[in-house]
Amino acid sequence: MRSGFVVPYATELEFADLARLGEQRGWDAVFGWESLYGVDAWVQLGAAAMVTERIRLGTLLTPASRHRPWDLASRVGSVDRISGGRAFMSVGLGALHPGWLAYEADEGRAVRAKKLDECLDIFAGLLGDAASFTYAGEHYSAAANDFMLPPPTPQRPHPPVWVVAAPTPGGGRQRSLERAARWQGVIPAIHSTDDRPKTLDAFAGVVEPVRRLRAEQGLPWADYDVVIEADSWGDFTRLEPAEPAAWQQAGATWWVESWWDIPQGAAGLAEVRRRVEAGPPALR
Repeated sequence: MRSGFVVPYATELEFADLARLGEQRGWDAVFGWESLYGVDAWVQLGAAAMVTERIRLGTLLTPASRHRPWDLASRVGSVDRISGGRAFMSVGLGALHPGWLAYEADEGRAVRAKKLDECLDIFAGLLGDAASFTYAGEHYSAAANDFMLPPPTPQRPHPPVWVVAAPTPGGGRQRSLERAARWQGVIPAIHSTDDRPKTLDAFAGVVEPVRRLRAEQGLPWADYDVVIEADSWGDFTRLEPAEPAAWQQAGATWWVESWWDIPQGAAGLAEVRRRVEAGPPALR
């Protein structure tokens, strides 16, 4: 099981410095996140790519439904080329917050889900072979194009995509699980209404259906990424059991430290640096 950390707040240069420190301390990935107006996550990741050699570079997460697909493919492709093939992207519908609604109205979950699927289809098509790719969707379309195309990304056919999977209460069709099964990784969304910790049973309740869906489609499970969000330092999210080994045994391939309760500012940045410098749990 590999380990990564999310940087909750940082400028582009601060992020690159933390990524370099993380690489030195044995972390396997560093994650940015996307807002509507703010520090651009893919610029952060590009800056980090310039000062690192091994650590993987991704988002947690990208609300892909609010991107034009070709813009997103351009950004992710650029980071993959700069880094020599270390980029990846996590996607979901995105959590509505004041920084979103100040600029864009909520189109509703159904529209966001449809846009997400179309965006990912075009993302993969452009990075695979833009010259011959065509697409006609409800919200987006693309024609074959050979004008000033960028070089191929090192990772083929495109950088990996991880997808948030949130089971719908009450059964029925599980579209987010189906979406996760089609791509390269799953981030199980384990919700609780009374602040209970995440459990192995709840984790399995997301992962096992995704495994079955991939098997039904003839897609391999080997090399498929399964992500558990954790916080071994604070109380943002709690796991039961807390030991990473238990989650690895349950099938997690990535342990991602999400420190969203750290306040913005100099003191918060110092605390993030302290945690990064300590290294992932397995190395402490």
